Amino acid sequence: MERTAVAFAPGHISGYFRRVDGDSPQTTGSCGVGIVIDRGVTARVTSAVHTSVVTIDQLPSGDPQTRYGSCLLEELFAGLDVRAAVETVAGLPIGAGFGMSAAAIFATLIAANAVFDLGMMPEELADRAHEAEITCNTGLGDVAAVNGGGIAVRTAPGITGVCRRFYPEVELCVVTFGSMFTPDIIGSPDLMRRISVAFPKDAPEDFSDFMRKSRAFAEASGLIPTEIQPVLAACDEAGIPASMTMLGRGVFAAAPDACEVLAGFGRAVPLKVYPHGPVLLER
Repeated sequence: MERTAVAFAPGHISGYFRRVDGDSPQTTGSCGVGIVIDRGVTARVTSAVHTSVVTIDQLPSGDPQTRYGSCLLEELFAGLDVRAAVETVAGLPIGAGFGMSAAAIFATLIAANAVFDLGMMPEELADRAHEAEITCNTGLGDVAAVNGGGIAVRTAPGITGVCRRFYPEVELCVVTFGSMFTPDIIGSPDLMRRISVAFPKDAPEDFSDFMRKSRAFAEASGLIPTEIQPVLAACDEAGIPASMTMLGRGVFAAAPDACEVLAGFGRAVPLKVYPHGPVLLER
């Protein structure tokens, strides 16, 4: 008889980051600070004869991000007696700087753990999800961040690298113009050197400081795409703190009227700071 479980994992907007290379996937990742957001990925896992994945997102068919499916499933289910049909539904575009890849990894593994009675504890789930993220080059520190909620301050790579979380009551809004191919960026030694130089030397004091540091990092790193520069300029003119979604062609802004400004450039999506990590919704 088929068995099904459904899990949800929140997304993550990285304000700034710095790659850290260790001697294993567990010790490889990034330091940085980002926002865990209330939009993420819902994964439905059903026992099946053959393993397959269907991803429902807001990207055009054939985008390079959709190629992640097979790699992620191979890594997630390696060494496990799992044959599953996986359906993931992303609340925001994949590959656009919203941590949807990490959310899909985490939600899928949590649901599979329930369906197949794998008996994996929360730390084991997070560790395996992080390893898949690193091995498949879909991110560096998103899994560690979405393992809990709030603003996640990561001072070391891996799932134990979050040293602090804080939970501001702020109104957020985002607009996106599409994806960046994450592996090309985090796999580039030259870009990683520039990012390392731009990385802030200290942790944010509060949310306002986080926004300032994020924008300064985006400018200094040279990562800002041409198409989002007018959006940032409009936010600056309106006095709204804003920066680039890492890594994607998008802008996140924090103010009650942020969506009004961003709506002039595309679909403005309101967000909230999510207060906790992934959850099992149904089994």
